[in-house]
Amino acid sequence: MSRQPPILALKDVRLADGAVQLFAGVDLALDARARACLVGRNGTGKSTLLRILAGLIEPDEGQRFLQPGVRIALVPQEPDITGETLADFAAAGGAERHEAEAALESFGLDPARGTRGLSGGETRRAALARAFAEDPEVLLLDEPTNHLDITTITALEERLARSRAAILVISHDRAFLSRITKTCFWLEARRARRLDAGFSKFDEWSRKQAEEDAEVFRRLTKAIERETYTFYRSITAQRTRNEGRARALSAMRLQRAALAADINRPMAMTIDAGESSGKLVCEVKGVSKSFGERVLIKPFTTRILRGDRLAIVGPNGAGKTTLVKILLGETAPDTGSIKLGVGLTIAYADQARDRLPTGATLWEALSPDGGDQIIVRGQPKHVSAYARDFLFHEKQLRQPIASLSGGERNRLLLALALAKPANVLVLDEPTNDLDMDTLDLLEDLLADYEGTLILVSHDRDFIDRLATSTIALDGRGNIVETPGGWAEVISQNPGFFDAPQSSQKAAPKPDPVKNEPMARAAKLSYKDQHRLETLEAQIPKLTTAIASLEAALHDPELYTRDPTRFRRLTDDHARVLAELSTAEEEWLVLAERKENLA
Repeated sequence: MSRQPPILALKDVRLADGAVQLFAGVDLALDARARACLVGRNGTGKSTLLRILAGLIEPDEGQRFLQPGVRIALVPQEPDITGETLADFAAAGGAERHEAEAALESFGLDPARGTRGLSGGETRRAALARAFAEDPEVLLLDEPTNHLDITTITALEERLARSRAAILVISHDRAFLSRITKTCFWLEARRARRLDAGFSKFDEWSRKQAEEDAEVFRRLTKAIERETYTFYRSITAQRTRNEGRARALSAMRLQRAALAADINRPMAMTIDAGESSGKLVCEVKGVSKSFGERVLIKPFTTRILRGDRLAIVGPNGAGKTTLVKILLGETAPDTGSIKLGVGLTIAYADQARDRLPTGATLWEALSPDGGDQIIVRGQPKHVSAYARDFLFHEKQLRQPIASLSGGERNRLLLALALAKPANVLVLDEPTNDLDMDTLDLLEDLLADYEGTLILVSHDRDFIDRLATSTIALDGRGNIVETPGGWAEVISQNPGFFDAPQSSQKAAPKPDPVKNEPMARAAKLSYKDQHRLETLEAQIPKLTTAIASLEAALHDPELYTRDPTRFRRLTDDHARVLAELSTAEEEWLVLAERKENLA
């Protein structure tokens, strides 16, 4: 039986980004209803390759084949949500209006909502809704689980399983990839290697491929050594100076240099737990927390002991970060008590990266007191050498932190957190924007860490491999603590994250006279409604202001050309970010209050 032609394919595609050769002969073919992933280190060009497949970028050389009439939908890593309303955005790709609205509602979004002031999770869900509404034959997804909580990721997996489209996805979420893929493309050494199996088989296969590559490199190095000895030391060679042999030796050296450039240089992270803390790290008794009428944490009691590996999970906005700050004594609970142990040294890498000095350069962040050294676990080390351990180039050291990418900021945050010994390590969404090689290294380090670990994450595989205990928040104030990781939370607490069933059918019919006062109260007060409308107008303006400031700060020459303006812009950036955060929190409280009253 003859094999059907692919629905979308690339043949010998080559592309250079300036002097950097991204692709040197990429072959990739997607069959109808394929379930494939594209994996590789940061910087190998995965997102660029996805855009070539979508027809948005023309390669320098090579061919792209697409079956006639096939529709492609691309969800980029950083979606740009435009239009007056979310329904306008979701229908802009050609979907019927009713299909766009239904898709948005299935992702928990109001089609009539404006497109400004969206959170990261809302932006991601809107982009996914638009793609599904278009009902494409090929669906290209770039980091689709970024900013999504675990329950939304699970729902996305189920939806992809039902889809008739051929799917190619870029993701660092191992659990997600293992559940949805049957084919893997590994972008390595500027080419794409194919594994006809799901991602669960990728680690073993890629390790064997890397071992074979290392053996090829070793043999080539030995061959160059022998040929070099023969060429320069042989009396005959000295007399004849065979030009053909010289050219062959030069070609071998160029080949070795190309192979050496493709060898992955891992991060050199290390973790030092320092002096041991007391046996008790934190004791929590009956703590609760609310914001306005919204209850984040109902009375909760737990105890964290030295060496525990605690994971905290739950939907976006459930209060995970708030709980962490309560555990660390940074936020006071409404009720209950917190008792911290003795001898605690805490390192905290926060999700919002608020602890990064955004007005400083990378060098100044690593060495805030000046000079060219940083104390790393009690020993002086040159700033540039320590930066290289976290894959930063020399030229990046004088760039402002505001110009770094999300992955680079996350690596810098880890560099700062791990520089000092700490017997309590708090990581809030540490997997964001990191590639799998870095995640593997981080996971190995944390597995050997002798201190106490508090981990907030939506990465189920990461949690299952590390956590000895998991606290789950359902977003309605309820909390359960379960020994083990995410798998144990789900198996031992079935239905915990499900929304409560409506009791309206069992309720008696309302008396219109008796319920008249309640009917009048079933909406926001004039003051709250006015404040809500003010915030809805203010948030887009703040978002626009932040975008304008960040665009100015991305100028790499600004700091050296006009340091005064650079400091003013960074101060303004921090101030407006704080205003936006406050406005969004207040809007969330009022919006949920309005929805509950309705």
